[in-house]
Amino acid sequence: MEKEKASAIFTKGLITENPVLRLMLGTCPTLAVTTSAMDGLGMGVAATVVLLGSNVVISLLRKVIPDRVRIPAFITIIAGFVTVVQLVVKALAPALDATLGIYLPLIVVNCIILGRAEAYAKNHPVVHSALDGLGMGVGFTMALLCMGGIRELIGSGTFLGFPITAGFVPPMTIMLLPPGGFFVFGILVMVANKLGDRTTKDVDCSACPIAEACTTVCEDKAGDN
Repeated sequence: MEKEKASAIFTKGLITENPVLRLMLGTCPTLAVTTSAMDGLGMGVAATVVLLGSNVVISLLRKVIPDRVRIPAFITIIAGFVTVVQLVVKALAPALDATLGIYLPLIVVNCIILGRAEAYAKNHPVVHSALDGLGMGVGFTMALLCMGGIRELIGSGTFLGFPITAGFVPPMTIMLLPPGGFFVFGILVMVANKLGDRTTKDVDCSACPIAEACTTVCEDKAGDN
């Protein structure tokens, strides 16, 4: 595998195809658990482990799993990794497990995980799939960490639990509520789109399962204009 190709597979999930800020996937946990940087980081790391493991296993079994049952098989594999991650978090970080609550086991139905399995892992070799899963997971973690850090800093005056502006700037508690989450999310989406438009001109949609539908919609719009 060429070095340039490997780096491209990994880095596309950071900005140009960031699963949260560019593809708009996994927005529910993004908005729900990012009231602090630590919660966002914990959720991101957990999802990254599941994404990496499931991508590797699905890629290994891509020629064995019958096409008719691939979705149930993918979900079973993902659920196995989520179970392991949840048990590890319960044992090593019970406070984080309590904070994340239902959103930790709900990684099973996170559309980022299943989406990468369906759009990439089932069609590519193991190393490529591992890089794709790791890149998408790091991009997801970055988005959650940024959201959690901004909301925690403005809403509580702390970052990762350490006081930063406490005592100097009154905290804006609205940032810890849903309106604050949507506000920060919108700002980050705008920034990611600006950065993505600068770093890439042509996006490779060949691995996307709805690429043909998107092309049809674009052609229809062009015809209307």
